Amino acid sequence: MPQALKLAVICSSNMNRSMEAHNFLSKKGYRVQSFGTGDKVKLPGAAPDRPNVYEFGTPYDDIYQDLLQKDRELYTRNGLLHMLDRNRRIKPHPERFQSTSEQFNLILTCEERVYDQVIESLEGRDSQTTPVHIVNIEIQDNHEEATIGAFLMCDLVAMMANSDDLDNDIDEMLQDFEAKCQRPILHCLLFY
Repeated sequence: MPQALKLAVICSSNMNRSMEAHNFLSKKGYRVQSFGTGDKVKLPGAAPDRPNVYEFGTPYDDIYQDLLQKDRELYTRNGLLHMLDRNRRIKPHPERFQSTSEQFNLILTCEERVYDQVIESLEGRDSQTTPVHIVNIEIQDNHEEATIGAFLMCDLVAMMANSDDLDNDIDEMLQDFEAKCQRPILHCLLFY
C-alpha cells in the first residue's frame, strides 16, 4: 500500500533529481518529501565557474524570477526555467535535509556523496529508535537522467510497498533491482 511508506528523496540542491522523483512519486500516491544536502542551492550559471547560488529556503519563484531577469534565453535553453516552473508547483522552496526533524521509513538518495551526508546527519541525531532504510541509486544531474531516475525510484518503491516484510525482503529485492537497472545500489539500515 503506497500510504504505508513515508519517503524522502534527496539530491544535493533539491532542484532537479529529487524534485523530479518527488513529482513522479506523489502522482503515484506515495507520501513523499524531497530535500537537498548541500550547503547552498547551486544552479549552472553563464559560465562553469560562475554558478547561481541561493540559500535553502529561497522560494523557487524568486529563483525563477532572478534567472529570468539575468538571461531569459540562456535559462530557457538549458531548461532551468522549465525545471523551476515544475518545482514551484510542487512546493514553495528547496529544503535542506539536515534541517528537518521529519522521520521516514525509506530515504532514497541520488549519488554516493549525498548518501554519505544523509548517514552522517542521521548518526548525529540524539534518539536512535526509529528504523530507516537508506538506498542510493546513482543518477547524473541532468534533465534526462533525472527523469530516468524518477522512473527507477518509482519501480523500487512499488516493489518495497508490496512487500509483506520489507526488513526481511530488502536485500534480495535490491540485488534483483540492481541487476535490472544496471546501476550500483548502496543500502543501509539506520536507527534515528
